[in-house]
Order: sequence, then C-alpha cells, then structure tokens
Amino acid sequence: QVQLVESGGGLVQAGGSLRLSCAASGRTFSRRTMAWFRQAPGKERDFVASITRSGDSTQYTEPVKGRFTISRDNAKNTVYLQMNSPKPEDTALYYCHAGPLVPGVTNDYYWGQGTQVTVSS
Repeated sequence: QVQLVESGGGLVQAGGSLRLSCAASGRTFSRRTMAWFRQAPGKERDFVASITRSGDSTQYTEPVKGRFTISRDNAKNTVYLQMNSPKPEDTALYYCHAGPLVPGVTNDYYWGQGTQVTVSS
C-alpha cells in the first residue's frame, strides 16, 4: 500500500509560480514512476507530467511544456511539480499518481486526494 499526500495548492496569479509536493508512504517510492494529473470542473482527469524512477527522464503534456517541471527526491519520498507562469486554464484539481512496481500490472497504482490550484487572471 502507498499513501500519497499532496500539498502546495492554492490561489496564484497568472504569471506567478507555485510548487506542488506529493509525499509518499512506504518503501517502494524509488521503484515507481510518478506522475501528476489534473482535472478541471466538468472535464476528465488528464495527464500533466511524469518522471522515471531515477528521475533521469520526464514527459509533459504539450500545454505545460516549458512552464512546468516535475522532479523527485527519492531520499524524501517526494515528487514535485514546479508551476511557472501558470495560466487561468491551468486551474484544476491536481492529483499525484504512483505507477506500478511492474509495468502493466493494473492493480498496483495509487492516487492522492488532490490539491486545488486556482490561477487568477
């Protein structure tokens, strides 16, 4: 079992910055790909960014490329999402996701409870 607790959300002005954190419980954090997703009101949950176990590779959805940065600290069991120059369309509930230990296993992934990010224009 892995518990994920997000923090750092809040109200930010467009063009500002915000850093989200996700703290994971347990001893398997460093062996899991981690990701951030977001869900705006009335919309589906969408992928934002992911980072490999060692942190040597990252992926981003096109709308956030060049503005958001995902990183991790395996010693602290924490993954981060640095949000620079946020836009009102980035307003959403942001979720942390822990991938499975073995790729393709469908019952070994976890979600946090979400942290709200609201970007004012």
